[in-house]
Amino acid sequence: MVDDVELPTVFALNQNYPNPFNPSTTVRFDVPEQSYVTLKVYDILGREVATLASGEMGAGSYTVNFDAANLADGLYVARLSA
Repeated sequence: MVDDVELPTVFALNQNYPNPFNPSTTVRFDVPEQSYVTLKVYDILGREVATLASGEMGAGSYTVNFDAANLADGLYVARLSA
């Protein structure tokens, strides 16, 4: 028997955990349909500092790790594009 898996209905970038973090955090996001997805992290000045996901993804919920051990302390912003 296969359990029914509830797929997301909207694109969503969820709150990372833990937050604040040192030096890494988990980022969760939802993709409701097959799409080319990029998940990038930027510093407070708008400079790209990391690409966490890039490529074709099927519908589902995903988690990725952001390791900022080599980055300065500060605020970072994640952007999901599909």
